[in-house]
Amino acid sequence: MISYETLFEAIDRLSERFIRFWIDICNIESPTVCKSGVDAVGRYFADYARSMGWTVETFPQPVSGDVVCITMNPDAPAKPLTLSAHIDTVHPVGSFGTPPVRCDERHIYGPGVMDCKGGGAAAMLAMTALHECGFDARPVRLLLQSDEEANSIGSNKTTIDYICKKSADSIGFLNCESIRGSTAVLWRRGIARYRLDIAGKAIHASRCNEGASAITEAAFKIIELEKMKDVNGLTCNCGLIDGGDAENTVPDRCTLHAEVRFDNNAQMEEADRIVGEIAAICHVPGTSCTLTKTIWRCAMEKCRRNFDFLDTINRIYADCGLPALTARQSLGGSDAADVTAYGIPCIDSVGVAGDYIHTRDEYAVLSSLAEAAKRLAAVANGI
Repeated sequence: MISYETLFEAIDRLSERFIRFWIDICNIESPTVCKSGVDAVGRYFADYARSMGWTVETFPQPVSGDVVCITMNPDAPAKPLTLSAHIDTVHPVGSFGTPPVRCDERHIYGPGVMDCKGGGAAAMLAMTALHECGFDARPVRLLLQSDEEANSIGSNKTTIDYICKKSADSIGFLNCESIRGSTAVLWRRGIARYRLDIAGKAIHASRCNEGASAITEAAFKIIELEKMKDVNGLTCNCGLIDGGDAENTVPDRCTLHAEVRFDNNAQMEEADRIVGEIAAICHVPGTSCTLTKTIWRCAMEKCRRNFDFLDTINRIYADCGLPALTARQSLGGSDAADVTAYGIPCIDSVGVAGDYIHTRDEYAVLSSLAEAAKRLAAVANGI
């Protein structure tokens, strides 16, 4: 085992170089729907990995970006430690100006600087420091997910399925979503989204009693759906609605989008049942409804193996002087949910620090890159 002092000194020495790496990958704009941009970010990582002599595997995708798997010490005998980050972002190309990234003395601003390209840069910094210090005890693998922000729908879930299968032999999985204080995410709520397409009967507004208003029927359904407000169970938000064609016409169409979040996967089945019943019962005579489940992400359920993995990590951090991490829940979704469901010990949200993700004010703290790399490298070195 390498001394932690030597390892951390290497990270500090390399950090300025990887801040430049961080800026470069964030200047390549890569919203999920822009395959060319996502692939360009993946190639940037892959080219650097090949220059270090590490192995690179690509999982091609026709619609989403390609997943990239980078492994150092691929032939080492011990079980691999797997690191992961996603390289797709949210905002359309051009949303942040030219160039997209700017920095001041303390912060970096731009698309994905915190969520989640900063985590990918921290992983590469950790791996480079381990490499330069002669670490060869086990494989260290970095998986770069390509359509996380869209719940892997573009790839029909094949990207996250690849990641789970690729990580099945891991001693543990560290997902490099952004960190909040000295915490780690060990459980998350799941997400299901539904589209309700309501059909009615159009007629001139002067004869509205002879029509069947799809919008009125949608209103009934919204009221029922919005009754799900249990913060420890099912919550529902009806966030988007579109209907009608003219102010003086009874609307014969309305589309409603509802998102339900849940604490465990049994609750997802309950959500399917409740939403299905609401869709099936029409209050306005002459209307009908078609229900489509458009997106789903399983919950990251509480499990003993994740807490045991965190206990192991905190013992390593105690040995090397890093702050212990406290377990917490996140209300958002993440690939860590699928990894946990696959049976792999998983700790989430150990990447860089910052705020305002999914907004044009997204930023990360520059010094948190080295801090995140030390957390990751210490686990590889000490586990």
